Amino acid sequence: MISLLSTANEYIDYFKGIRISTRPDCIDEETLTLLKSFSVTSIELGAQSMSDEVLRVNTRGHNSDCVRTASQLIKQYGFSLGLQMMTGLYGSNDDTDLYTAQEFIRLSPDTVRIYPTVVLEGTKLAEHFVSGEYNPQTVDSAVNLCAQLIPMFEDAGINVIRVGLHSSDTMESSIIAGAYHPAFRELCENRIFLTNILKKLAEDNIPKGKLTIKVASGAVSKATGQKKSNLTVLMNMGYIPQITEDVSLTGRQIKIEEG
Repeated sequence: MISLLSTANEYIDYFKGIRISTRPDCIDEETLTLLKSFSVTSIELGAQSMSDEVLRVNTRGHNSDCVRTASQLIKQYGFSLGLQMMTGLYGSNDDTDLYTAQEFIRLSPDTVRIYPTVVLEGTKLAEHFVSGEYNPQTVDSAVNLCAQLIPMFEDAGINVIRVGLHSSDTMESSIIAGAYHPAFRELCENRIFLTNILKKLAEDNIPKGKLTIKVASGAVSKATGQKKSNLTVLMNMGYIPQITEDVSLTGRQIKIEEG
C-alpha cells in the first residue's frame, strides 16, 4: 500500500488528490493517519449491504456496524466518503436493498456507487445459482429497483457516481446470470423518466390522444427510452406522444401539453 501511495504521491501536483476503495474492516485510526499523509482525499467503502444476514450468507467478513464505524471515522478525519452497494445479492431482495439505501443516507456519504450483482462462472455464487438456491435479478428487475434508488440518493444530496459495472470483454464472457447491461445507467434514467411521465399524466388527469412532452435540453433520448421503449409504453396506453426540448427545464423536469 505504501509503495503504491508513494508512487502516486509523486504526481500530486497534477491532480487534486487520491481516491481509494477498501473494505470497511480495513479502516482504523492508524490507517487513516497514514492515508492522510499520502494525499488521499476520498475513501470508498465496499459496504455492499447493510443487512447483517445478507453480509453473513455472502461471507463478506464484516457487519453493518463495521460500515457505520468506518464511515464515521473517515468523515472525522476529513476524507470524502463514498459507499458502494450491490443490489440482488444472494439472500437479499428489494426490501433489503431499499433498507441498505436508507441506511447509507443516514451515514451522509458524499458519493454512492450502485452495482447490480452479476454471476460469474467458477464462483460460489454460480454454485448457488446452478443449484437453484439463488435467483439473481434480471436486468429489468434491477432497473426497476435502481430507478427508485437513484432519486432517493439524489434527493438526499448524495452524488450517484456509478450505476452498473464497467463494460469488459473479459468479464462479459464469464457472466452466466444477473443484471448486466453495458448501458445500465441509461436504462435506469429511461425508467425514471417514464415513471415521472406516468405520474404527471395521472396527476393532471390527461386524456388519451396526442400530447407533447417537454424535457430539458439533451434529455430527449432519455425520455424516449432505448429503442423508443418509453414511447411504446405510452402508445400502448392510447397516447400519441411527441417529445421535445424546452430550455426552461433542467434535470428530469417535464411539462406535458395536450394535442
